[in-house]
Amino acid sequence: MKYSCTVISVKDINTSRKFYEDLFGLKVYQDYGINIAFDCGLALQQEFDWLVNIPKNKILQESNNMELCFEEEDFDGFLKKLEQYSNIKYLGDVIEHTWGQRVIRFYDLDSHIIEVGECMKMVIKRFLSSGLSMEEISKRMGASLTDLGKILNN
Repeated sequence: MKYSCTVISVKDINTSRKFYEDLFGLKVYQDYGINIAFDCGLALQQEFDWLVNIPKNKILQESNNMELCFEEEDFDGFLKKLEQYSNIKYLGDVIEHTWGQRVIRFYDLDSHIIEVGECMKMVIKRFLSSGLSMEEISKRMGASLTDLGKILNN
């Protein structure tokens, strides 16, 4: 078996498509009108109630039980881009996790939680430029030296 995608419910397929294309740079893989699949494995579905055969009132807003996660090499640049979207509802400020990754969380246009985090390769590079050794980074991040090497080489 092969995992194929995550489908999220949207009110307006065209508005949501533009949001994901413009803000995240996603590319459409398949377009079926009220269903659009991006090449990253995310799909948008208008009329989700019809698709999954449940009443429209059972499609919840701000269910807060999942998040879509993205990683960004130019995290600070992304934050500047995000500021251009005046209708964004944030779930707090930028935070830095104990492993060093900076993230921001906010709702998309249909109240799905989005997390955008600094890509781990850039976290490691930031630590290296601050003078930490790979061993110190490994300890701080809770990752093996082998895993850190894989991250840096991808």
